[in-house]
Amino acid sequence: MNKGIRTLVVICMFCFFAGGVNAQHSFNFNNAAIMSKYQDSLIMLSNETAATPSTGMRFAKNAAFIKTLVNSLKTQSSFNYSFDSLQRVSILKSPDNSFRIFSWQLPIDDGSYRFFGAIQMATKDGKLKLFPLIDNTDNFTDINEVTGSKNWFGARYYEIIPVVVPGKAPYFVLLGWKGNSSKTTKKVLEVISFDKGEPVFGKPVFEGLKPGNTKSRVIFEYNKLNSMTLTMDKSVNMIVFDHLAPFSEEVVGNFEYYASDLSFDAYKVVNGRLKLVENVELKNDPSVLDDFYIDPKDKNTKAVKKL
Repeated sequence: MNKGIRTLVVICMFCFFAGGVNAQHSFNFNNAAIMSKYQDSLIMLSNETAATPSTGMRFAKNAAFIKTLVNSLKTQSSFNYSFDSLQRVSILKSPDNSFRIFSWQLPIDDGSYRFFGAIQMATKDGKLKLFPLIDNTDNFTDINEVTGSKNWFGARYYEIIPVVVPGKAPYFVLLGWKGNSSKTTKKVLEVISFDKGEPVFGKPVFEGLKPGNTKSRVIFEYNKLNSMTLTMDKSVNMIVFDHLAPFSEEVVGNFEYYASDLSFDAYKVVNGRLKLVENVELKNDPSVLDDFYIDPKDKNTKAVKKL
């Protein structure tokens, strides 16, 4: 994305999110009806954004979408409204109901993507507490960097997994689709936690087979025409994923030529950390989560491996 568009994106995000996020409309009538009207507007804007042919026009439509979304969330007790018909936006609520995270993407003309999102916190008085997520992927120099909401490794999240650590606040593993380019697709295992009420992304909890090989987040990259499973498999109680391998030794490191080799690895929670386990045997085929638009709860979808 060029500098001009990126600057516009950041300005729009800050303006719309900062525009009175602590202010609230106080209603004494049916807030659900108000939220339903907002949802109808958001669906229309979302569809218009998707149908817009150029990057610049898509960002302009997306700016209107963000403004409408923030205005809707200013409605008293909006945290309890599910937006269940807003299909182009992923909305995940934490299992402890302490927050929910919105995430979505815009395609760029060169085949890449820009991601948008926000974290809405549950509040006792029903007022809005919101953190905008600013996609800063292009400026990441260290994939293991621990960051805040204004320096986000953008993705569209489709699954959230709590990790409970005795004596400490829980953290949450987010499974996300990241898109990437015209040649490869990425998926991500991200961690979100909270420090003094502020969201923190990344945490050095992903442990490899060798001592000292610990990651704060895990990135998978593979050929765009192939699929990759990445999901929480309750039958083995692990985060299961396809083992990606190059088509041949000559293309090692060139992820355009990577795909599943039909084996599975996993991360297992052990003492509050995630330990890598190789060659996991599954009782059933895991659900395919090869693209962001496939419902991760659809257990009837079967994976198609393309080698």
